[in-house]
Amino acid sequence: MRAFILGIIATLIVLFVAALIIAQFGLMPTNADAVPPAFESRIAMNALDASMERHAPRVNNPVPGTDENLIDGMKLYTMNCALCHGALDNKPSALSHSMYPPPPQLILEPLDDPEWHIYYAIRTGVRYGGMPAWSKALSDQDIWKVTGFLSRLDKLPPAVQEYWKKAYGTEPEGHEAGEHHHHHD
Repeated sequence: MRAFILGIIATLIVLFVAALIIAQFGLMPTNADAVPPAFESRIAMNALDASMERHAPRVNNPVPGTDENLIDGMKLYTMNCALCHGALDNKPSALSHSMYPPPPQLILEPLDDPEWHIYYAIRTGVRYGGMPAWSKALSDQDIWKVTGFLSRLDKLPPAVQEYWKKAYGTEPEGHEAGEHHHHHD
């Protein structure tokens, strides 16, 4: 039994040393425009979701989903988020394939996460993902407005859709001529 345990310990030490060598000698790609392997993406997304489940407080949005607050959230999103996550023109962002991992295109593929999850991701950022902690730049109220906008992308009230159309020259995807597209991960 002792030899078996020593064998496990030796194997773990060898794996740890191998990982250090790979990292220290530049054998691991670090370029941001790389396409991540499927297993790496799966592990990263599962780790992110598990961390959110463990750490994010289950809080309700204190900012009511009024037309005015949703339009404010839309404006804040355009000013702060669109460069990475896609503008309101229903096209992928210019940086959609320039970051590793690629930022989710939130306008093209609306989130289906609860608001507490979206809020926590915006407020605290995502380590190793290029997503900053917006609590350093935006007020809590503004983060909640963006959260409200993102959580209602596929069900925006008519006045907010009309503002989108007038201000950005396009309509929310899935709302043209009564169409409804549903995005599922």
